[in-house]
Amino acid sequence: MEQGTAEPQPDARVRAPGSGPLLPRPRRHSVRGQVLDALRQALAAGELLPGEVYSAPALAERYGVSATPVREAMQQLATEGAVEVAPNRGFRVSERSSRDLAELAEVRTMLEVPAILRLARAVPPERWEELRPLAEDGVAAAARGDRAAYADADHAFHQGLMALTGNRRLTQVTGDLLRRAQWSAGGGARLRTAELLADASEHTALLDALIAQEHAVIERIAREHLSAARHPH
Repeated sequence: MEQGTAEPQPDARVRAPGSGPLLPRPRRHSVRGQVLDALRQALAAGELLPGEVYSAPALAERYGVSATPVREAMQQLATEGAVEVAPNRGFRVSERSSRDLAELAEVRTMLEVPAILRLARAVPPERWEELRPLAEDGVAAAARGDRAAYADADHAFHQGLMALTGNRRLTQVTGDLLRRAQWSAGGGARLRTAELLADASEHTALLDALIAQEHAVIERIAREHLSAARHPH
């Protein structure tokens, strides 16, 4: 634990998630990134529950690191809307209402669908095939019922799509919106494997339609896929 102002001891609402393996002892400059990845996985897997407060020292003990990289990682998650600062206690996992989910899905639809339709008319089939491994990663994670791995694969696929626009701001904004939607689902009822597979299969179906240049099908799949994010599972 680093030296500095002591934090309050955890109470019944300030705790670390369930026990898990310690992070490997990484190089100093990579600690924050590894902690951030671990926290993102815990959020996506539902190990960090909406409304609960988690202290940096408690999380640091779990991951076998000092509290400083944990605080830095949690501050980054706060900018992404995953957590909120709870003064003198730690960080509270954000809660999302059905309206929040609907608004996130609406904005994503407004940004991603037109971008995908423009790309459908400009990108050659072989470029779409380059995204196939990302879609397959999602299917594999879904088949295992691995919610955290699927969240990462889902994010990577959508970021790959948006990156083809060449618009870095669009890619960043849509990626942030997707993360916010994923955090929303973390503490809800766990998705069944069949539901994860259905979501993952839409990535594959979208790629197939893009390669075949079936523009009406592309728009239908894209809109249905994004609108499904309106509803918590």
